[in-house]
Amino acid sequence: MEVTRELLLSCLAVPRWADEVLAGHPYADVAGALAAAAAASCDLTDEELVQALSGHPRIGERGGAWSRVEQSGIDLRADGTAARLAFGNATYEERFNRMFIVRAVGRDAEEILSELQRRLRNDDATERAETVESLRQIALLRLEAALS
Repeated sequence: MEVTRELLLSCLAVPRWADEVLAGHPYADVAGALAAAAAASCDLTDEELVQALSGHPRIGERGGAWSRVEQSGIDLRADGTAARLAFGNATYEERFNRMFIVRAVGRDAEEILSELQRRLRNDDATERAETVESLRQIALLRLEAALS
């Protein structure tokens, strides 16, 4: 199985993380690669958090191939969904000074909006930890999909 830096950076735009995962290459199987990726993504510095978020579009803004697939459960044409997501994203960014990120795979717009509303009640430290966890989940799902 081929794990490249380019592939890893498409999963999580953090060079240190990609380098740590590559340091264990080659992996015997997908599970080994995922375990290394999970371990390397537990803690992100503030700079790495900014880097990681730069690799994602906002929820409701379909960017590259990954996000189009991940956000496929969100029907932006339904009942003002696009406007509600845009308003929620703006409210979140004003509150936390960063983009809202959540694992969208398997979630529809109502679930994501509910999660956004819940997380708006977090304090800064709790929300930062949830943001890192969301990025970790997304990276692992992307890596697993790419390697399977």
